[in-house]
Amino acid sequence: MRPALRIVRRGRVTSLEGFAPTETLLEHLRLREGATGTKEGCAEGDCGACTVAVGRLRDGRVVYEPTNSCIQLLGSLDGAEVVTVDDLASSATDLHPVQQALVDHHASQCGFCTPGFVMTLFALYHANEQPDRAAVNEWLAGNLCRCTGYRPIADAALASCGGAPRDEFTQNAGRTAEQLAALDDGQDLFVGNDETFFAAPASEDSLADLCARHPEAVITGGATDVGLWITKELRDLPRIIHTGRVSSLRAVSEERDRVELGAAATYAEAESALSGIDPDVGEVLQRLGSKQVRALGTVGGNIANGSPIGDMPPVLIALGASIELRLGERRRTLPLEEFFLDYGLQDREPGEVLTRIRVPRLGRDERFRSYKISKRYDQDISSVLGAFWFHTVGGRIVAARMAWGGMAATPRRSPRTEEVVIGLSLDDQGPSPDAEEALRAALARDFSPIDDHRASARYRQRVAGALVLKALREIAGRPSGETRVRGHRQDAA
Repeated sequence: MRPALRIVRRGRVTSLEGFAPTETLLEHLRLREGATGTKEGCAEGDCGACTVAVGRLRDGRVVYEPTNSCIQLLGSLDGAEVVTVDDLASSATDLHPVQQALVDHHASQCGFCTPGFVMTLFALYHANEQPDRAAVNEWLAGNLCRCTGYRPIADAALASCGGAPRDEFTQNAGRTAEQLAALDDGQDLFVGNDETFFAAPASEDSLADLCARHPEAVITGGATDVGLWITKELRDLPRIIHTGRVSSLRAVSEERDRVELGAAATYAEAESALSGIDPDVGEVLQRLGSKQVRALGTVGGNIANGSPIGDMPPVLIALGASIELRLGERRRTLPLEEFFLDYGLQDREPGEVLTRIRVPRLGRDERFRSYKISKRYDQDISSVLGAFWFHTVGGRIVAARMAWGGMAATPRRSPRTEEVVIGLSLDDQGPSPDAEEALRAALARDFSPIDDHRASARYRQRVAGALVLKALREIAGRPSGETRVRGHRQDAA
């Protein structure tokens, strides 16, 4: 068991001891290092002013991802490289290529958000992509400019990113890879004592044992929600157990009949495999937070958190996903929809940890649709999210799963509406007026949504009814680009 966190900073391995379990990377950078180029804006992972790049070793090479340092727990960075805006320029006149492009295109206004934009573009610069403007906009969706100067920033991105990266980090990539490989020692990290600690076990057995011994501890994946408990609610969390160092829990396996995810796999790591199930899954993932959030947030964390407005649980429930949980040596599997019992209450015993998610692939006669309704397109919490799975035989629906977020105290199916759908004949005209009325009436019996600042109950009910009809009309027609949500992952399948 190792009592010190180890990271790569400015080309050197740095050991950190004695930090508080709730200390964030931003606090460490500004208050301990004095690296004040990284700014605090919102302190909740929305504005991107605090963006840094985190480098990890994947398939033998260093991969940089932008992350929000304001909500990233310091302890979760064990074994990674941290790069900030202070590290890029060797002098006031010798700027990094992305910094120089921002200068050349007059892309800095008040300048407060600029460090975050620089670091997001740094990650894009090293991403081996050839981005067009739409791709640049997606990368920049997690960075807010209050001076409304996005066009020159996007111009700077297009001018600097897309070729082979040539900077100090490229030159030192071999040495950095060796350092990161050496840090992967397979030891459990435990900083503190039994009263207050940050722990990051390196194996499933160690994780299960520690969780069983400390059932009161907060278990985190990416901590994109727990981070707000710390920065906004000022909660005292004396014991934190981080799952991200268990390599088997970050594994993503694509089998012939299913996709299997370790519960600590981030959205960035799982995105390709989940999007391969159906284009609509990819569209929901694209709108789930930002690049920074998806680099931190985990699919398992979104499930275990039990939020009624989480984006992935309704999608996974509609697809028929199941989960594995472990308590000590005991493992059990249950359908995901049975995990959510009531608001803030899940079928998870004290000390039990979510370990895996299994998502079936679609069969030949199975159809899927999902839609997210929110006030903003990017980086917004759902008002309503509907996900629909239909099994059709001879143009008729013989089985259905409809799952919803934002309609009840938990992610939940609509059984009465499913009963009405089963037996409907699909044709290009969609449901008859009588069937539409029956669907709306059934949906009203399934749910009594609440009024809140995101949407009224009446709005939610009307939108949900429209989404059911939209899904039915889309699957009734010939699949094409005209019947799918059009985005950067547009697919005619």
